[in-house]
Formats: sequence, C-alpha cells, structure tokens
Amino acid sequence: MLSAEECYKIFDQSILDYHKKDHVDTPINNPYPQGSFEALLYVKNWIDTVQWHLEDIIRKPDINPVEGLQIKRRIDKSNQDRTDTVERIDDFFLEEFKNVVPKAEARMNSETPAWLLDRMSILMLKIYHMKEQTERKDASAEHLATCNAKLAVLMEQKNDMRLAYNELIEDIGNGYRKFKVYRQMKMYNDPSLNPMLYAQQKGN
Repeated sequence: MLSAEECYKIFDQSILDYHKKDHVDTPINNPYPQGSFEALLYVKNWIDTVQWHLEDIIRKPDINPVEGLQIKRRIDKSNQDRTDTVERIDDFFLEEFKNVVPKAEARMNSETPAWLLDRMSILMLKIYHMKEQTERKDASAEHLATCNAKLAVLMEQKNDMRLAYNELIEDIGNGYRKFKVYRQMKMYNDPSLNPMLYAQQKGN
C-alpha cells in the first residue's frame, strides 16, 4: 500500500498535467497501468481538478444562464463520479486488509482511508492554487501576505494529514483500528428516489 507521500506525488502529478493546458475539456492521459491503485488515485485527482475549475467558471458574474446550467449539470455528474471513484479506492483497501483480524480493543474509524485520500487530493489543489496567488504580479502586498499565511497553514495541514493517513493504514494493518464502507446513498441522482424525477416519470 502506498504511503501518504507517494499518494501526494500522484495527486501533484495529476494537477501539473492538467495545468499544461489548463482547460476543463482536456482529455485525461493517465500515466499509470489501467486497474492499478495509482491509476485510480490519478483519476480521482483529475476529477477534483476539473471540478475545481468548473466551480470557478460557474461563479462568473456575467455567465450566460444556459452555459451556467450546463456547467451545473456537469458539476453534479462530477460529484457522482468523485463519490464512485472514492468507493472504488475503498475496494482496494477492503481487499488489502481482508485477512486482518481486528483486535478486541480495536477502535472504529468513522472515516475510511479513501475518504481521507479524498481530502488529501483536494488539499493538494488548495496548495497549488494558493501558491499561484502568492506569485501574482498584479496583486497588492496585503493580498500576497494573506495568501502566504494561508499557504503556510495548508502546508501544516498537509503534514498533519500525511501523519494521520500513515498512522491509520498502520493501525488498520495491525488490527488496532477498523473501518466500514457505507456506500453513498445519494438520492438526487436516482430517478427512483428524487421526487422531482419520479413525479415527472409518472406524468409521462
């Protein structure tokens, strides 16, 4: 199983690859073997990176309403893809630790390893874009100072999450902590659960 630092490197690679063209329609070119854990982490961060920029676009004050709705629909799909990918990452952890017998005193961890990686992926995006802000030539000294202070906090958080992830994986592997995967039960994308959707189906 990869260490936190190795996971960070994959996230960082995805972010750098995206920004070579810096366009939300850039096709993904995953450098890792299909079906591998590394490839899945790369996909996860690519989804996050594209969505980050979609969230920027949709906040343009003069955005065309039709374009805005299209982007909103795209963000909705991206959120579902993100959740599905996190659950696929958790499948790797379930397989990795399937033979581990938790100790009697093992504590339940409310967050699965994959959802911690989700936070780590987004944190790397925050760091990348906050660093961009510290390098702006058109910004005031006050803005640069504020962003540098925020970047320092993000870097501290990165280290804390690195420790938390590595300790979690070690503890699970040694039977001191355990986790359960509760599949996300998102209702708004399900035509049988969203009343706006199934009411429309009945009307048809």
